[in-house]
Amino acid sequence: MEPSRTTPRALLNRALLLAVAALALRLIYGAFLAVSVAANAWTLYPPAAVTTAARRTHAQADVPSPEAWRTRQWRRAVDYHAALLADHLAQGILAPPSRAVCLGGAQEALAMRELGVAAALAVQKKPSPPLVVAGDDRRLPFKPNSVDFVFAGRALDSAKRPADLAAEAARILKPHAHLVLLTSSAADAYSLRSLQALLPSLRLLRSRHINAQDSASTLRELVFQKLHADDTPTSSTTGTSPSNNCSIGEHKLQLLTQAEPLIQEEPLKPWITLKRNINNIKYLPALADISFKRRYVYVDVGARSYGSSIGGWFRKHYPKQNHTFQVYAIEADPAFHAEYSVKKGVTLLPYAAWVKNETLKFEINGDPGKEDEAKANGRGMGRIRPAVGNKISGEVRSVPAFDFAEWLRQTVTEQDYVVMKMDVEGTEFELIPRMFDTGAICLVDELFLECHYNRWQKCCPDRAELQTSYKS
Repeated sequence: MEPSRTTPRALLNRALLLAVAALALRLIYGAFLAVSVAANAWTLYPPAAVTTAARRTHAQADVPSPEAWRTRQWRRAVDYHAALLADHLAQGILAPPSRAVCLGGAQEALAMRELGVAAALAVQKKPSPPLVVAGDDRRLPFKPNSVDFVFAGRALDSAKRPADLAAEAARILKPHAHLVLLTSSAADAYSLRSLQALLPSLRLLRSRHINAQDSASTLRELVFQKLHADDTPTSSTTGTSPSNNCSIGEHKLQLLTQAEPLIQEEPLKPWITLKRNINNIKYLPALADISFKRRYVYVDVGARSYGSSIGGWFRKHYPKQNHTFQVYAIEADPAFHAEYSVKKGVTLLPYAAWVKNETLKFEINGDPGKEDEAKANGRGMGRIRPAVGNKISGEVRSVPAFDFAEWLRQTVTEQDYVVMKMDVEGTEFELIPRMFDTGAICLVDELFLECHYNRWQKCCPDRAELQTSYKS
């Protein structure tokens, strides 16, 4: 019997059958790997290989996504945040039904969704549905008290106005809900206290150090819980607290141990001594991170000319950590007022700093030995003339004075970073006690004070006991 021959048609049929079988096997294999997601979950990824790990599942999707979302770097960021957030799921701070908001990036929201938090959303300037909604630091697109969990990531580190973003995060959180943030700052007690001041309606539950995504540095993870309105303590952060009591916090006492030695006696030639030692001064921004502040303010009490201290010292030598300072110049002598009208970023208060609002006698004196020359050039030193005491020669004018301590309490808050220089020719012995009595002194982060012991003894011999107590 002759063997049957295979016809071309039979070969074609076999090839088609093999192709159909291969396609069927591929579909069965794909169905075997597919992972089902919650019915209300939003799909995010294009079809891709599926990986699983403990506590999380990386879901597939059928909708387009930005090209950046498909890179290895993106995938690593998602896995990094998923590992962090899994701890909070285990502890009950975050739960699958939670309405969660991420401020640091879309990869954080995706990590939450892969952990089963189907309603997680990220906020960025440009929307990218269905994962990202539009919003900014000053206005998050959520109602007050409507969010169960906020993950800020490192958003406060990169925000231009971290105080606004912190306030918005607190606004949208429900009472007893949680905020978790990561930061490379807050490593020192001063910076941590500044961050807490930005969140007066939240309390810090715990803090821990973790590895950054690059593993080359460490971050601080902070967990806050929003207090109920009835539990929120009254604080001086409003700047108008009726309480005048304030104390020096531990975060400031720690810094004093790092400061340069205190100069307890006025040098015979103070300006020469200052120029010699100016490089040895340990300014506060050199000792602590000042990033978590609402505003940055410099107050020059007894400013004289612009170049005297604002232009000649503060703007040239004071370390600002790349922050822009709002400057207030307080100077009663009208000889200096005109030049401030052309100085940008400087607000002139043409009054005498005093303990109450009234009109005072203001005496213009020249530098020792150069009184006539100073008066001719409009560069004399001015001070409030005492009601009693020895007569002092010099030009006397009537000037408006204001309650400096009260002005400070109305102008800045604990959330602001305030630097002050005070050179008021003896009036500091009235202003400083007033600042302590009102609590305004606690609003000042760094004070540069020139004490005029000799001038105080000459002008006010009846107050020698007070002078001695301050000197000690």
